[in-house]
Amino acid sequence: MTTAAPMPLPFPFAAIAGQPHLRQALLLAAVDPALGGVLIEGPRGTAKTTAARALAELLPGAPFVTLPLGASLESLVGTLDLGQALAGHELKFAPGLLARAHGGVLYVDEINLLPDALIDSLLDAAASGVNVVERDGISHRHAARFVLVGTMNPEEGTLRPQLLDRFGLCVQLRNIDDAAERQAIVRARLAFDADPAAFRAKHAQAEAELSDALARARARLADGSALPYGDAVHDAVGALCIEAGVDGLRADLVMLRSARALAAWEDAEAITTDHVRRAAEAVLLHRRKPEAAGAPPAKTPAPAPAPAPAPRGAETNGASGTSSAADEDWGAMPPEPVGIERVKPLRPLIASRPQAAPKKA
Repeated sequence: MTTAAPMPLPFPFAAIAGQPHLRQALLLAAVDPALGGVLIEGPRGTAKTTAARALAELLPGAPFVTLPLGASLESLVGTLDLGQALAGHELKFAPGLLARAHGGVLYVDEINLLPDALIDSLLDAAASGVNVVERDGISHRHAARFVLVGTMNPEEGTLRPQLLDRFGLCVQLRNIDDAAERQAIVRARLAFDADPAAFRAKHAQAEAELSDALARARARLADGSALPYGDAVHDAVGALCIEAGVDGLRADLVMLRSARALAAWEDAEAITTDHVRRAAEAVLLHRRKPEAAGAPPAKTPAPAPAPAPAPRGAETNGASGTSSAADEDWGAMPPEPVGIERVKPLRPLIASRPQAAPKKA
């Protein structure tokens, strides 16, 4: 009988350095999980998984659930409990990973490699907070409010635009080019690996402050009368979305909710256009049309007109001809007369029958 190994201690969220946009996007999604989750794009080794695990620790008692690449739709949304059905002849629902992730963080590495059916179910539950199962003779629904964090490496492919748009926020990570910053991150990681308990104790105060601030921000969002905003905020949201050329109105709604979450996180009295401006990039990054990003739209070149055929008998080589070599395909040869030999007609394969003589009366 094997003994279960303890889970390794997570790296403190407060100690993550070099990725300010990632930290802000994850905190906003934790303040308001209804934003629809965070999609993190970036190369390997840029703290994507580390940040997702660290975020769950800021939520008291929050589970951290990982969706493996080989997971089935039944293991994700839940299905019929066959053991109960066969033993007691009754239908009973067996919860899946969405139920286990309720109140915590659901992490999906390489989400672009998942089947579309799984991603649809993930995004539906992340946006609505409810998982609805209608299959195998079961009609069941349960709460599934979690922070969805998906990661992907653009070198291995991307998601369809319809799925990208349903992610609330998106962050693109880059390799760190500053030598001093790289050295500081490496030293911090080596110190954590050498003595995780001592490293976490060093950042315990900052972790507690982040956790308290997150709880206060969530409580402010629960108060519907808090954080008012005026027409200037609506104007700023609409102008940014129109400039980005987004499809539909989902970007407007997510941007307004992101600005509200940012104002709650900063304990502001009201939502301002500055909150909109600072939250806008994560909302528009994966929705912005290429032509709206400053690049002119690609134009399909008009097909070149076909060269006019040279007059019959004109020379195609030399200066005396009326057509040059550029007017025809390189290596083309002039047509030559071909002799035709008359072929004798073949005998019919079946001889015609002689007509029978008419009978005498």
